[in-house]
Amino acid sequence: MDVNQPKITVLMPAYNAEKFIAEAINSVLKQSFSDFELLIINDGSTDNTGRIIRSFKDQRITLIEQENKGVAAALNTGLKLSKARYVARFDADDICYPERLKIQFDFITAHPEYHVVGSAADYVDEDGNFIFTQHPVAHLDEEIQELKYNVCPFIHSTVLYKKEVINNNGGYNEYAYTYEDHFLWVNILKDQKACNLSQPLIKVRLNPGSVTIDEKWRTRKFREIKYGTLKTGTITAAEGTELQEISERQYVPRIKEGAYYALCCKKYLVNNYQPEKARWHILKAIGINPLRADNYLLLAISYLPQKYITRLYRLNLKGI
Repeated sequence: MDVNQPKITVLMPAYNAEKFIAEAINSVLKQSFSDFELLIINDGSTDNTGRIIRSFKDQRITLIEQENKGVAAALNTGLKLSKARYVARFDADDICYPERLKIQFDFITAHPEYHVVGSAADYVDEDGNFIFTQHPVAHLDEEIQELKYNVCPFIHSTVLYKKEVINNNGGYNEYAYTYEDHFLWVNILKDQKACNLSQPLIKVRLNPGSVTIDEKWRTRKFREIKYGTLKTGTITAAEGTELQEISERQYVPRIKEGAYYALCCKKYLVNNYQPEKARWHILKAIGINPLRADNYLLLAISYLPQKYITRLYRLNLKGI
């Protein structure tokens, strides 16, 4: 391997990820495909994230320190500094399966007409316990092209893409706060071929510290701006500022922890029917946010047989 010309850049933004980042890094270093650089952008962490990263001595790791600017800005820094043609996205709290890079590299080099390749993912809780497998909403390029603008086609940390395609679009839009990936796909996939592999290639860790929270816990104004900008494919600085202000008001333990436990409850009802685990999680959410009526609805639904819960979900009752 030429450290100055790796075949893949694994791009990992990190912010206050001390609890999980060592496991994430190890999962990359243990890849069966070894010709990569692991480019970590430490986005102004105030915990021990930087110290943990520096404790690894593998020559394939490059650490860039910057002041806190958000995920999109960290990714744009990484795109500018990455050495490889192909970029594999990865988050600092997730886990790569050993064959992840090999499978995606083999596919995209054997099928050069594709520019973005994602996959399914296994979701785990903050302690690493399996919750469910998330399969992409579309696999074939034809299916992806038919998706409505409000449906995100990829699990972001599973994707491997050609760097030039992202750079030609101007990188990630830093105004699209918390949905910079979805906004990117809306703008590039109209004339770029993409697909999702059906095999889970990573573990995505749900945890209360994540920047992203369950959509149902967002304010109505946040959702209006988000889906309005996705529909037009454009976003203003003023809209970006408003999204960030709304999000920062919600980044308090009461909301983030409540959203985490409620989301786990939903997944244990709809995706991996285990009502006792679902009730344990929703009772935690109720204890944190006792005034949210939707939590009590989830608690009541958890006593229904699986077939009825599935039927409710298919009827698009989004509270499930």
